[in-house]
Amino acid sequence: MARRRSREKQPSREDYRLKEKLKIEEGVFEPRTMLRLGKLFNAGIISSMEFIIARGKEADIYAAMPGDRVDSDVVALKIFRIETSNFRRRVAYIHGDPRFGKVRETLTGIVGEWCKKEYANLQLANAGGVHAPKPYAFSGNVLAMEFVGTGGKPSARLRETELGNPASTLRAIMEDVGRLLETGLVHADLSEYNVLMKGDVPYLIDFGQAVSVEHPNATDLLRRDIGNITSFFNKRYALGADAETAFEAARKLSEFTA
Repeated sequence: MARRRSREKQPSREDYRLKEKLKIEEGVFEPRTMLRLGKLFNAGIISSMEFIIARGKEADIYAAMPGDRVDSDVVALKIFRIETSNFRRRVAYIHGDPRFGKVRETLTGIVGEWCKKEYANLQLANAGGVHAPKPYAFSGNVLAMEFVGTGGKPSARLRETELGNPASTLRAIMEDVGRLLETGLVHADLSEYNVLMKGDVPYLIDFGQAVSVEHPNATDLLRRDIGNITSFFNKRYALGADAETAFEAARKLSEFTA
């Protein structure tokens, strides 16, 4: 009997590999996050953690090596904070979206729903041809998605990039706003901070707050998105873009008439 118990206590090869791959992060991630990273590892989405790309108020972005189910050189992991996040103030972005039911009003429940929402929004954006990271999988507060960058180096944000042809870049962003509308979504937090420049191609990121066009505030959020992005281009590059004209043009690219 003692011998049998000894064998049962031995970790599986997969568990051992996971511990070796992630032990460098011990003490950095709280236990629930470690468990979810383990699920992505065992599912073949990631094989190891590499380095941190960016830190944010509510989430950090890490680079990870891909597992055997992902055809990519690098995977981006967005890890939403649970204990120190301010997601309670964002519940309105979920409650007003008809795609989602009742959300548990615990911080863990809200963060989990937010991660699920960003995954679903990225799926829609990619299906609509929007330049946005491809989502691979999610587990709790961890989202695995396409790494936007070249040669293992992450792309810079629009705000950090000096554009050679700003008018063309603004036009490309507005075309993606129109494509997103055609999928039934409004980004709802578009700005120079949420656009990455991969070469000359702008990629929209941070889709957690994106809402359905059926959301009661969809029109106001779309107008704010376009106002933010045109204001940046006008201040940085003196383009003289008119936000209302851009707003109407984006709506004409879709059936969004709210």
